Amino acid sequence: MSKTVNYQDLGSVDYKKAWEYQEKLFNILLENKSRQVKTTPESGPDAGYLLFCEHPHVYTLGKSGTEHNLLIDPAFLERIGADYYRIDRGGDITYHGPGQIVGYPIFDLEAFGIGIRQYIFNIEEGIIRTLSEYGIETARMPSASGVWIDPGNPSSARKICAIGVRASRHVTMHGFAFNVNTDLSYFSHINPCGFTDKGVTSMEKELGAAMDVDEVRESLKRNLTSVFEMELR
Repeated sequence: MSKTVNYQDLGSVDYKKAWEYQEKLFNILLENKSRQVKTTPESGPDAGYLLFCEHPHVYTLGKSGTEHNLLIDPAFLERIGADYYRIDRGGDITYHGPGQIVGYPIFDLEAFGIGIRQYIFNIEEGIIRTLSEYGIETARMPSASGVWIDPGNPSSARKICAIGVRASRHVTMHGFAFNVNTDLSYFSHINPCGFTDKGVTSMEKELGAAMDVDEVRESLKRNLTSVFEMELR
């Protein structure tokens, strides 16, 4: 039986506003669990929410990250028009910006019958399947989350999708950042995900042409829906 998930495309939205909205939905799910409220197709989604959006230039540092991985000072941040937030997800530092598909699955993993490892695996799988449709071969890296190209080759390994999550009582928030037409120069101002020896890439860079982001988004929605065996509403 499919799990019901409410899908929302927020468009281009300020990072802090999206974070506050995530927290609102996250707390709704937690409250429903604590009260043992059972939703119905008429009253709402039974498994959570899936938010897609794009952010203006922003760097976010996870709770296990170090400030030293941001390589620029506040004055330079202002000069390049980027914000910076220390946030409550796992992982280190990453960048969000135009041309990127950012996904925030706020899921009750108990409704899906999976744990956090399978949840991250499923996100990676949805991205891998989407990229395969465009002829881009990707894989997982055993030592790091996310989706990579050529992960077994230290000299050419490069990340195309970063993942960082927070979970409480099996409810998730935060999610993934998928580089489609992303301006990769912004990654030069950080050690992406804490790495100093691995690269970052995008669909545009790998294929040599700008992509139709709307088309990629629809492909990604379809693949995540299949992997998680859910119904989007």
